[in-house]
Amino acid sequence: MRQSVVAVCVLLLAGCTVGPDYGKPAAPPAAAFKELAGWKPSTPRDGIDRGAWWSVFHDPDLDALERQVAISNQNVRAFAAAFRQAQALVWEARSAQLPLIGLTANGQRGAGGTGGFGGLSPTSTTGAVEASASWDLDVWGRIRRQVESQTAAAQVSAADLANATLSAQVALATDYFGLRAQDSLADLLTRTVAEYQHSLQITQNQYDAGTASRADVVTAQAQLQSTQALLVAVGVLRAQYEHAIAVLSGHAPSELTMAPALLTREVPVVPAGVPSALLERRPDIAAAERVMAQQNALIGVAVAAFYPDITLSGLFGYAGNPLSNLFNVANRVWSLGGAASETLFDAGQRTAAVEAARAGYDQSVATYRQTVLSAFQQVEDQLSTLRVLQDQAAAEAAAIDSARHALEVTLNEYRAGTVVYTAVITEQTLLLADEQTALSIAQNRLAASVALIGALGGGWNASDLPASIPAGPLFP
Repeated sequence: MRQSVVAVCVLLLAGCTVGPDYGKPAAPPAAAFKELAGWKPSTPRDGIDRGAWWSVFHDPDLDALERQVAISNQNVRAFAAAFRQAQALVWEARSAQLPLIGLTANGQRGAGGTGGFGGLSPTSTTGAVEASASWDLDVWGRIRRQVESQTAAAQVSAADLANATLSAQVALATDYFGLRAQDSLADLLTRTVAEYQHSLQITQNQYDAGTASRADVVTAQAQLQSTQALLVAVGVLRAQYEHAIAVLSGHAPSELTMAPALLTREVPVVPAGVPSALLERRPDIAAAERVMAQQNALIGVAVAAFYPDITLSGLFGYAGNPLSNLFNVANRVWSLGGAASETLFDAGQRTAAVEAARAGYDQSVATYRQTVLSAFQQVEDQLSTLRVLQDQAAAEAAAIDSARHALEVTLNEYRAGTVVYTAVITEQTLLLADEQTALSIAQNRLAASVALIGALGGGWNASDLPASIPAGPLFP
């Protein structure tokens, strides 16, 4: 008889799981990136480090800052706390698969009624100690679908954490190169101020020799002073970049001071590979895919509401009087029972819940596919940006060479008295503009390189997601 009962329990526990089993929907196909056709990106000195993607820039200061993001960035820490919360919800859902056991103890002393000769009846003491248990058998898989949904939700949270970390790291790298661009601009303007001071001295000498007008000296002074003002103004944007970097790395702006350094002109471009790789390399795509799994499981939870809920319950304990003899066979109490409940009429509530769950799943599929398409677009955007900026950088370098040569020739002609000083001013202005443009192009190329790495998922991979969530400290 006992073996039969065990066999029945096993069969019940191995009951069917209603609702659709999850299957990953197909993503929008893309055979290759269009922007890679006919263009070979520049090759970095080594391949990307899949753990620290920023190492391709070979900058120790950037490396030190980036490593603080995952530890100290407050947005990242908020997502980390959300992941821990999602893990706890998985543990909570799993706990419903096990029996619920309780213990109750009580005692009471009192008297009632009347005894002989008009007095009160003798006082009595009663007590009870009882242990109870109840167990939802989950025949139709409602609890298992809830666990499946919560596990997928925890994986979504883990992917969101990775995406938040990557976004903060990309933002920090972009701001870092913006700060270094301001340092380089300050260096350029400092050198330009020195050159303009030299030009002012030439005009002063020409004026003293009687070969130049006072207007030439005044014009040279005005140009020098306006450039000095530009040099002072560089500090505004540099300070803002430094403050942003401090906050991204988890510090107050007053706690971070960065020494000036020049912007690197080496722009590594990580090979994009094939579009299908993005499905595994981007945490936002992985999060969208796990949301589909979560929503699919919720369909099963809604469908399970159509079936009876079967529960086993039991009680064992002692109850009696007096307390000194409570724990003996005569005072033993016990019970075993089972219950099944089924809703006969709900005015379509359960049907509506199933339809809502299916609609939620369809929405998650559309969101997933749009996330994939947006990822393809972001990669294509950065590839085209890098391609165009690479050509623009080459053209601007040639323009700078020509502008420097033109300035040298014009300055010599001015010394010889064959041209007016405004011709020198014109060439100097053109050269400074070209050099500022070249610096801006270099900054934009580095920003595009960072954005491309971010669009490719950085050093992340879907295999980094937790395959399953541990049951927690009580049930290892």
